[in-house]
Amino acid sequence: GDLGSGIVYRLHKIGAIVLVCELANPLVVRRYVSYAQAVFDGIARIEDTTAQLVKSECEAEKAICEGMIPVIIDADLQSISWFKPDVLVDARLLKRETSYSFNEIPVVGLGPGFTAGKNCSAAIETRRGPRLGRVIWGGATDIDTGIPETVHGHTLDRVLRSPGIGIFAGEVKIGDIVQQGQCLGTVNNLDVYASFEGIVRGLIANGVSVETGWKIGDIDPRMDPSLAFIISDKALAIGGAVMEAILSSPANRKKLALSA
Repeated sequence: GDLGSGIVYRLHKIGAIVLVCELANPLVVRRYVSYAQAVFDGIARIEDTTAQLVKSECEAEKAICEGMIPVIIDADLQSISWFKPDVLVDARLLKRETSYSFNEIPVVGLGPGFTAGKNCSAAIETRRGPRLGRVIWGGATDIDTGIPETVHGHTLDRVLRSPGIGIFAGEVKIGDIVQQGQCLGTVNNLDVYASFEGIVRGLIANGVSVETGWKIGDIDPRMDPSLAFIISDKALAIGGAVMEAILSSPANRKKLALSA
């Protein structure tokens, strides 16, 4: 998603080699600032970077050599066997506790569900506030409140959620200005409406299967279409925190210096 892509952007810009592992049908909402869009289009361009969908180690190496970020469909992380990463960043934001069998690979975990020293080496605070972007080396991140940040007085109504189980079909595009009560798409013939006038900041891809209550879109009341196409301040802050966590290791600093 967009927060994970902020991390990828930061790491790519300092010369780190990054492989993005994605689902076959990503549930990403802010698609135009998410490298997951490469799964749908083959290519994803975010600001001054480009990601390319790859299917093999050979294609990944070629993309890296050409200055692109490789994205591979690999929900089970099978590519770890040949990519051999120094660090695994879990940016799925599942908001529940998870564990790994890759004991030899340090894990940096984002948001609720991660406790440094238990299921990750370092945890990153993703909740807005004075702790946003903090690297936690001992203890847990804040719990999930379920309430998105307030933007011009709007909170829960900013988020579009699926009214049922089925395939999403959008009737608007990311970046469009929409009116209160306007139909934005359907799920199994059930309409999804805008709660207020604003910009479509994010929208799940057409044809993706969803379930009741899943997040499928994001409306922004600030009436600035450009916000749908630039990496957010939150994503960049979290990206900087992950950089800090990774480069706290002298061995990783040395590898990055040698690759520069």
